[in-house]
Amino acid sequence: MYRESAPEKTQEPDAIRRSIVDASPISIMRLKSDREDLAPSPANVREDAFSIITQLRDFRLHRLWRGKSLIFEGGHPEGALAITDLREEWRCHHLSPFDNVRFRIPFRHVRDFATEIGRPDLMGFECPPGTVDTVILGLAHALLPALERPKQASRLFIDQVTLAIMTHLVQKYGGLYFPGERKGTLAPWQEKRALEYLAAQLDGNLSMMELAKSCELSRSYFIQAFKASFGRTPLRWLTEYRIARAKELLLQDMPIAEIAIRCGFADQSHLTRSFSLIAGITPARFRRDRRT
Repeated sequence: MYRESAPEKTQEPDAIRRSIVDASPISIMRLKSDREDLAPSPANVREDAFSIITQLRDFRLHRLWRGKSLIFEGGHPEGALAITDLREEWRCHHLSPFDNVRFRIPFRHVRDFATEIGRPDLMGFECPPGTVDTVILGLAHALLPALERPKQASRLFIDQVTLAIMTHLVQKYGGLYFPGERKGTLAPWQEKRALEYLAAQLDGNLSMMELAKSCELSRSYFIQAFKASFGRTPLRWLTEYRIARAKELLLQDMPIAEIAIRCGFADQSHLTRSFSLIAGITPARFRRDRRT
C-alpha cells in the first residue's frame, strides 16, 4: 500500500468549475476542470454522509488519500462510480482534466429511505473499486440541465431522479435482497414486523418462537418464508445487523469490549469471531485500517 503524504498547496481560484443543486437532504454538484496541473484538494469535512461520484468522461490520472495513506493512483473510465464514507478523511490530487457529478447523501437519509421500503437492515454501501455504473451515469446526465441552470430547475424532476438514484444504490450496493417473485415469502406487514422485532434485539436475546408468533406463523414456516424474503435466516440477518452496528461504533473511540456488549455479543472474543467470519478481518484491524 502507498504510504506517502499529500503535499500541501493552496488551490488556485477558478481552477475547478462548480455548479450545485440543492435537493435537500441530498446535494448535487458538478465538478469540472480542464487543467493538468491542479494542486491537491484539501481534506473533506468529516460528516455522517456518503459521497457518490460518477465520471462524465474518462479521468486519466489522480491520487487518492484516506487519512495519511495513499490508497489509489491511476485513472477511471467514463461511468466509473465511487462511493466514499465521509466519516473518514479523504484527499484527492487531480492530475488530469476531469468532469464528474457528485451526490452528497446524509447517512440518516439512507437509513430512513431503507426503512421506508421495509429494509432497515441497510447500513451502508459496498462499491468495489473500478465499478462502472451506466445507470447512475445516465441519471447524472439527466441532471446536467438543472446543474447548468439551477434557478430554472424543476424540483419535482430533481426529486424523481434522486429517488431513482437512491433506489438503484440500495438495491445494487446496499447488500439488500429483493426476491424475484413473492411466492413463499412473508407478506409486507410480516416483513416490517419481523425486521422491527429483530432490530430491537440488538443487545437482547432472540426468541424465534415469539418472532414467528408475532407474524402469525409457525416457527418452521416463518424461518423458510423469512429466508425467501431476505435471502438469509433470521439469525444470520441479526448477526449481520449487529456487525454493521459494530462497524459504526468502531469509528468512535469506544473500547471494543464495550462495543461487543452493546451489539449483543457475549464478549469481545465472540464479537471478533463473528466479525471475522462476516467482514473477513478482525474488529481491531477494521478500526486500525480506518485510522491509518
